[in-house]
Amino acid sequence: MSAETYVALTPESLPARLGGLAALREKVGPPESWQVREVGDGNLNLVFIVTGAAGHAVVKQALPYVRLVGESWPLPLKRSFFEYNALIRQEARDPGSVPAVWHFDEVQAIVVMEYLTPHVILRQALIAGRQVEGLGRRLGEFCARTLFRGSDLSMPAAERKADLALFAGNVELCDITENLVFSDPYFAAPMNRHTPGLDGIVARLRSDLSLKVAAQHLKMAFTSRAETMLHGDLHTGSIMVTDTETRVIDPEFATYGPMGFDVGMLIANFLMAHFSQPGHETAPGERAGQQDWLLSVVETIWRTFVAEFSHLWRTERRGILYQASLYEDQGHGLAAEQALADLIGRIWVDMLGFCGVEMHRRILGLAHNADFERIADEGRRAACEARALAMGRQLMLGAGAIRGIGAVTAMARRMDKEDHL
Repeated sequence: MSAETYVALTPESLPARLGGLAALREKVGPPESWQVREVGDGNLNLVFIVTGAAGHAVVKQALPYVRLVGESWPLPLKRSFFEYNALIRQEARDPGSVPAVWHFDEVQAIVVMEYLTPHVILRQALIAGRQVEGLGRRLGEFCARTLFRGSDLSMPAAERKADLALFAGNVELCDITENLVFSDPYFAAPMNRHTPGLDGIVARLRSDLSLKVAAQHLKMAFTSRAETMLHGDLHTGSIMVTDTETRVIDPEFATYGPMGFDVGMLIANFLMAHFSQPGHETAPGERAGQQDWLLSVVETIWRTFVAEFSHLWRTERRGILYQASLYEDQGHGLAAEQALADLIGRIWVDMLGFCGVEMHRRILGLAHNADFERIADEGRRAACEARALAMGRQLMLGAGAIRGIGAVTAMARRMDKEDHL
């Protein structure tokens, strides 16, 4: 189905409008059997679950504005084009990591895809105190495979440059990242909000000149260093899980940027989940085991990323960067290993900085995390958030001096016992 003009779907209109799609009829059954419910709870889009005689499907449609704010903030429909193109690339680069895409309609900004069941949003599972087998390993693999295989380390140069040109068109969603992540949290921007008990630490952070400089260095890196195709919004709300399986969703913010960006944003959300756990306790220490597990996931993500990235470097480095013809083919394998270590070191420093800025923007900016928002007691919430804010600052300003992921998790454990209000 494509019409001359875009029209937003409703549960009532969807069967009539999409009933002719062969992909939906094959996967779900005849439209007269369909039941449709709208389940979108994100910031941007309509999301429908379609259930029929033969099965289920998800229909995702972009709205011409930011759903979180309303029609006062227009947003182009073309973001669904970038989401579709990101999904098919992620599937090719890490098979089985994302939902299968069954249909795309550019005019109506619709992506029809696999319905993941009995999966739940990872953030909700973490708030509930659930643990997921193999989570850190799978996410580390996803980051390594998509970031390596979407770069000049792996892709043919012409193909990579064509992709760079394509994703450079995702201007409006990049603008959201550039401002809401890197700038707005560090001054009293109109759409910012924070827990009232944080006023003191927020004032200190916004008057910290070194911190503001660090944030803009990170912004410059994000805007100017087109190293690989990023997911662009990789957090625990963009991941769906069962007790044993992990899938990544919602890559509509996909763009080209620094390799450390996705990994840093992801790890930041696990650190925030760690700091939020005491706010969900009904008795002191009740979530201590969950906190330990969350920090073990942080360590596993990074260590798996390094191991898998290193494996791909040694087996799939066929792009225009660090060619084997310059190293291994000349008997200089040691130089290739040195180059790998140098590159991982740069990714590490970037990752820590992006991790810190994500922890700030999720507490001080427009889009907050349910990990903290679900803590009803404002005093307890502020105490948890203050620890995350303090750690974010340490990561941004101390990235060059932090040695190893164990030092990061040790910092989280220490700060969890401190009062930063």
